[in-house]
Amino acid sequence: MADQVIKNYIETCDPEVQPVLRKVYETLREAVPVEATEKMSYGMPTFYLNGNLVHFAPMKKHLGFYPAPSGVTHFASKLKAYKTSKGAIQFPYDQPIPYELIAEITKFRVEENLLKGK
Repeated sequence: MADQVIKNYIETCDPEVQPVLRKVYETLREAVPVEATEKMSYGMPTFYLNGNLVHFAPMKKHLGFYPAPSGVTHFASKLKAYKTSKGAIQFPYDQPIPYELIAEITKFRVEENLLKGK
């Protein structure tokens, strides 16, 4: 994918969180199909395929991850250690970021959106 919008966004973020954001970006790139596109939506890096898949953004003390309400409810048992709301998950920077879980949630959202596109 030639699109650099998310990479460019990461370069504007606090240098201390850039390594986390780059790893999240790489994790998401591997989890989404090649036809998924990147864009900024709601001011956040977003992966898109038949609608928004996931958004992510650096906050002061946590990584905000936004997999839509279905992504939060479907993985509720695996998210008990994190603060969640209707469509958002907070991964604190002072704890290991669960990249594998982020990938798993993203793949779930891909399946949902592929079904929606049929």
